[in-house]
Amino acid sequence: GMTRDDLFNTNASIVATLTSACAKHCPEAMICIISNPVNSTIPITSEVFKKHGVYNPKKIFGVTTLDIVRANTFVAELKGLDPARVTVPVIGGHAGKTIIPLISQCTPKVDFPQDQLQKLTARIQEAGTEVVQAKAGAGSATLSMAYAGARFVFSLVDAMNGKQGVVECAFVQSQETESPYFSTPLLLGKNGIEKNLGIGKITPFEEKMVAEAMSELKASIKKGEEFAKNFK
Repeated sequence: GMTRDDLFNTNASIVATLTSACAKHCPEAMICIISNPVNSTIPITSEVFKKHGVYNPKKIFGVTTLDIVRANTFVAELKGLDPARVTVPVIGGHAGKTIIPLISQCTPKVDFPQDQLQKLTARIQEAGTEVVQAKAGAGSATLSMAYAGARFVFSLVDAMNGKQGVVECAFVQSQETESPYFSTPLLLGKNGIEKNLGIGKITPFEEKMVAEAMSELKASIKKGEEFAKNFK
């Protein structure tokens, strides 16, 4: 019965405490935050690092890979493809309507009629709730979450070790939209974000989703920033 927002009160102070320790003891580390609500916990992390004077936006990542894994899986199921060979970029944030799957940029290329596309998009956005309901409130996503977290970290470690062309989406400090943080595909490298690859070409349906996500994104970010400012 909890929303991601309900998790804020529990997780905000945990994230602030842990990231304060990181800022003091390992300020150069890559920080990957998967604790919900990611749309607020990443701004908290950034503000904590700023307070300690060690902020580097290229090294702070909100892990949204679970949305990508789900998008790949659901598209593959509908099209009879191998999910390991499907790549759907998911941009925006990591809650409800801020989760924006760019089906138009899927590789391999796929097409869906508009009604099916809307249903598919809604399923990707609400997949977390789907799992909670399937478990009758006794838990949330665990194995898929672990897989997604591992996938992102393995990609980052590969890039830090010199592998070229490693791209993952993550929720990061961003100038790509009017939102100060936004998830887009990122080229990863030895120093974290080598290049933000941006949103790219999107359809009017996807443009509308980006516009509709803005107010919720900005509110969640502000909530995280306010919390961090008052955190002792």
